[in-house]
Amino acid sequence: MVCKNCKRLLPQQINFCNGCGAKVIRNRLTMRNLFEDIAYRYINYDNQFLQTIITLLKKPELVIDSYINGARKCYVNPISFFAINLTLSGFYIFIIQKYFGDVLNFDTMVANQSVGQQKINASIMSMVYDYGSLINSLIIPFLALISVIVFYNKKYNYTEHIVLFLYTMSLFSLVTMAISLIVLSVNESYYITISMVLYIFAFIYHCYVFKRLFKLSAKQLFIKILFFIPIFFMAYIGMSLAGAILFFIFSDVSLQDFAPKN
Repeated sequence: MVCKNCKRLLPQQINFCNGCGAKVIRNRLTMRNLFEDIAYRYINYDNQFLQTIITLLKKPELVIDSYINGARKCYVNPISFFAINLTLSGFYIFIIQKYFGDVLNFDTMVANQSVGQQKINASIMSMVYDYGSLINSLIIPFLALISVIVFYNKKYNYTEHIVLFLYTMSLFSLVTMAISLIVLSVNESYYITISMVLYIFAFIYHCYVFKRLFKLSAKQLFIKILFFIPIFFMAYIGMSLAGAILFFIFSDVSLQDFAPKN
């Protein structure tokens, strides 16, 4: 018998390849064993994806530090974790557009808007839906750069900070999507409020991550937060201005749309 993955010769009685560790498949593919394989890989408690999420919530340093230091078999690697997040984000946006389109419709939130304001709102929402994944991807190197500056005296370089945020921002996105869909299913009116609360959670969670990862005391963490806030807001203003310029370049909105109508 030959392993179908690494082509290694195997004894007939074994169930896993002693070379690559792959499971030996003896039966033809059926709907039953197809769903069993999916359940084994993505639903059971022991699979890498769930273990990565659980450990990132409880002991994030085990996932992040392990990968950076070369132990890369226990958890999903950061690129794959981010890719899974982007894939699920696509499904999430589809569900929001199809079933909860009015929730993020600014026209329903604010009454008596001008035609120009409605046009601007429509363009903003279109860009959020179309380029949300790209925006999320660009945020990570931006956050990593700030993190390198704030934690200049710690052991991680810029690439390693990117790995850190690939994990943490993907986790935040996955948690946000799960909670948002639950809230939307129960009561749509709480969606915006819950979204704001989740951003507070993201800040607290990253404080928790850095505290455990860099073994900071409460005093050291507080000093780092004070250092982080002004850098973040200066960078945020710069990115917002750049985003506004790109918005006017690539959308059909012009400055005339902001002018009051007679």
